[in-house]
Amino acid sequence: MEPNAVNADNNGNRPHRPFRKAVFRGLAVLFPPLLTILIFVWVINTTYRYVLAPVNYIARETLVQTASDIRTPAELNVEDIEDPPQKTVVFEGVKYQRIDQNTFIPEPVYDVVERDPGDPRPETAEGYYRRYIDLTYLRPERTIPLILALFILLLYLLGKFMAAGIGHFFWHRLERGIHRLPLIRNVYSSVKQVSDFLFTEREIEYTRVVAVEYPRKGIWSLGLVTGESMLDIRSAANEPVLSVLMPTSPMPVTGFTVTVLKSETIDLNITIDQAFQFIVSCGVVVPPQQLQEMKTAPAALPEPADSGHSAEPASSGS
Repeated sequence: MEPNAVNADNNGNRPHRPFRKAVFRGLAVLFPPLLTILIFVWVINTTYRYVLAPVNYIARETLVQTASDIRTPAELNVEDIEDPPQKTVVFEGVKYQRIDQNTFIPEPVYDVVERDPGDPRPETAEGYYRRYIDLTYLRPERTIPLILALFILLLYLLGKFMAAGIGHFFWHRLERGIHRLPLIRNVYSSVKQVSDFLFTEREIEYTRVVAVEYPRKGIWSLGLVTGESMLDIRSAANEPVLSVLMPTSPMPVTGFTVTVLKSETIDLNITIDQAFQFIVSCGVVVPPQQLQEMKTAPAALPEPADSGHSAEPASSGS
């Protein structure tokens, strides 16, 4: 074994690994933006796959079935006596283009699809109309704002409906039915807690963040002050008391309420959002000002080594 490794083991210190530290430091820098990008990409892909694509498909098929002008040779009074068969025909002032042996479509529709340098040419008249509708009506720069506007309108109407008494009645009946389902009710309850925390207007107003010695002396927990608690408790304690919500990690939407003496709390110089970040991350994400204080705080002096002699002279035995 090398002398340096022996010294490191004897001193109880791990050997210095600059390459490993540099890799982990680089990973720590790149991981947050990469994870953010991945989350946004996942949201966009999921929205396109399960929302935009089905809506586009339904709209495309509806337009193909209702607005397409696909004619047969008999409808255009075409007799296929020529060899090769006639490619174009004018009927009632509209010029039609032959697609296959049995179908014609208007020439403007045919020209739009033919000018597109994209995918291979369709083989059927309906395929030509589907491509024409995609190129003309269902372009992303048109469909995405339209779907977004319709979605916001739907949310507005749903919110107005829920604000009415009949909306609450039907919604409560629906939730009662969901809570009777054995497996679904557990998942629904968890998701509802998160959604209520994120989107519902909170009636609880947190005034400040405090530290409380809980569940025993010497162990500090973060709490959110919600009020001055009850008068009877204040009278029994004979000093001011506070109502404190103790959120739990990693889901601060759950927790419990305690009443503590005001003199036994410490006001923390952090915001409510910073407190939630600290709780959700299980203490990993520390507010910047607290980190700065930790870095600038003087290091504790090492305790003097035990020289083997006690501070007081030992009493002589008889």
